[in-house]
Amino acid sequence: MKKNMLNKLLVVCCLLTIVSCKARKQLLVTRKPDTVAKHADNKVNSRLVAIRAQQLNFNTFAAKAKTNLDINGNSNDVTLNIRINRDKKIWVSITAILGVEVARAVITPDSILMINRLDGVYLKKPFSYVYAYASRQVNYKTLESLLVGNAIPELLSEKGEIATVNGNTTLSGNLDDLLYKLIVGADNKVTQTNLDNQAQAQSLQIVNKAFIQAANRILPSQVDIASIVKDKKIHINLHYTKVDFDQQLEYPFSIPDRYEAAK
Repeated sequence: MKKNMLNKLLVVCCLLTIVSCKARKQLLVTRKPDTVAKHADNKVNSRLVAIRAQQLNFNTFAAKAKTNLDINGNSNDVTLNIRINRDKKIWVSITAILGVEVARAVITPDSILMINRLDGVYLKKPFSYVYAYASRQVNYKTLESLLVGNAIPELLSEKGEIATVNGNTTLSGNLDDLLYKLIVGADNKVTQTNLDNQAQAQSLQIVNKAFIQAANRILPSQVDIASIVKDKKIHINLHYTKVDFDQQLEYPFSIPDRYEAAK
């Protein structure tokens, strides 16, 4: 494996957070007569309530995922061990052949910490460091949502358009110049998310499939993430092989004295 795992891990983290947005501008909509508008609003609100009710709820999440990471045709197979303390931190350990750890990261709403054991370097930055790679609207909560198959919270908006065909519900709209389409199955679980920022030459598609049940919760066992960021093409395939909820977890992270700051 090439000695660029820290950079690859940073790309993965930035990719997963690049899609978050907080609406500053909303799509302008021509108002309809009050009776029609109220009926439409009630329909949208009832669907959003049903979808939100099916979002995965947990205090802690632990999973092992066989993962293929492909950046511009350079592919590596690794294993991710992921632990989440909801709304507080995400801990990730990357292991390669024979279970040897090559990198570790802790991401919080305020900071990013990473170590690359192959090169003996570390990265210690505020969360805002991802703005060098992504929009300033990035959000820690987005990463949590994608990892467990939940909808990105900002996309469950009453301002979006809604359509139901063959039991699938599609929510689409424009949030802060980001075009989005969210596809939800008949069981109100998210199956696909499409995002497109034409001004920034960015597009992202997340597909959730092969849903499983673990600890009375339903989540995707496979998460496919395909991204185009200008001239970079990134594809990540996560295949969960083990999942646990609400267990007592530890999030060990320390920077060895001999490690140097990454340049």
